[in-house]
Amino acid sequence: MKRFAWRAAEFVFKAVLFVLLVTVGWVFLYRFVNPPVTPLMVMKYFGEGKPIKKEWKDYGEISGNMKLAVIAAEDQTYPIHNGFDVDSIIDAIEDKQRGKRLRGASTISQQTAKNVFLWPSRTWTRKGAETYFTFLIETLWGKKRILEVYLNVMEAGPGIYGASSAAEVYFGKPAKSLTAEEAALIAAVLPNPERMSPGRPSGYVRERQAWIMGQMGNLGGTAYLKKLE
Repeated sequence: MKRFAWRAAEFVFKAVLFVLLVTVGWVFLYRFVNPPVTPLMVMKYFGEGKPIKKEWKDYGEISGNMKLAVIAAEDQTYPIHNGFDVDSIIDAIEDKQRGKRLRGASTISQQTAKNVFLWPSRTWTRKGAETYFTFLIETLWGKKRILEVYLNVMEAGPGIYGASSAAEVYFGKPAKSLTAEEAALIAAVLPNPERMSPGRPSGYVRERQAWIMGQMGNLGGTAYLKKLE
């Protein structure tokens, strides 16, 4: 029995060590190598027949307006947190306990970890893996790389991924030339890009766009991005 227990413990240790080595190596590789596709892209391509329209753009090739817009819309404490917005998580839990609609509390770091390394799911297993990968990218990548990857893999419409594709499809221009209004409009649809479109913005989308632009101003404009350096 003792021999069996020892072998079982040894097997578990080796399995955990293997997973750690693979995942850390994977994340470290993506610090320098751009992710070619994401699980979401693959699932929607094969499961729903949606094409994959994407074009990678480095950090400096994306408008500061676009960078600021997603921070203003999705994660205003992005430059200072360690991957998790604890206050927002607590507020979301309290809202749920009061019977209010569950609202998102994921940071840009968490969304990037989920989009790049994981599958779409609401299970605790997936959430635990998301926490683990968020810790890894915060540790190994840094804020600018995380934002760069996020802006290249975010879904901005059916089969449309990244700021570059969104800029070309909706405004006929490169991502570097996006104005504050255009960037805010793209950011406005990110919570549900299959139902909302920058090309045919509803009244709700226009309201979100206006709110995001107001938040961009409150943050101090694109000078706020210096906090990522």
